[in-house]
Amino acid sequence: MINNKHNRLAMIVVLMFGAILLFVGTDGFKAFTVEKARINKLMEENPVFPEVTIEDSKERVYPFSAFEGKYVMLTFIYTACTDVCPELEMNLYEVYRSIPEKYIGEDIVFLSISFDPTRDNPATLEKYRQYFNSDGETWRMARIPNQTELDNLLNEFGVIVIPDQNGHFQHNSAFYLVDPNGILVEVMDYTEVEAAADKVTSILTTEVGE
Repeated sequence: MINNKHNRLAMIVVLMFGAILLFVGTDGFKAFTVEKARINKLMEENPVFPEVTIEDSKERVYPFSAFEGKYVMLTFIYTACTDVCPELEMNLYEVYRSIPEKYIGEDIVFLSISFDPTRDNPATLEKYRQYFNSDGETWRMARIPNQTELDNLLNEFGVIVIPDQNGHFQHNSAFYLVDPNGILVEVMDYTEVEAAADKVTSILTTEVGE
């Protein structure tokens, strides 16, 4: 009888300890994956896009602040990627097409940033953008030549990039929305195209107007 009580007590302690670990490890039960926890953390911190110098596929060089006053829909890619990145960019194209035309270029621009700046020079980016019907203006493909600036941006936005031994990278992927003040306000699942388009359109309608 005493042993049964001890066993039940031990089981209760184990279950309580497990629940505490689950609560802590899932950000208070809000996140059941590392990626979800990362996104929750970003949304709590709302990092500001650091000042960097961008070079796009048209060989134009300018600071990110050139987009001040507009929303910027971002992806992080590298052109040699053969799996996630093509899907990411094709889905971004679908979001781009879904946004009311009156907002495009005036209130929001799209920007795909390569985290492989050595290989992804303007000529490579120019060829790559054509695969996805990017116009190179309201949706630009670009790189950040300065590695320190690039690393700082990736760190601030929680973008994980791990090179392998074959010239490729393991990396996470998402849609990132930066507001007109350069603040990260949304991180969206890139596989949920309709939801992302609805979210961006709703924000533009609310903040910019009909």
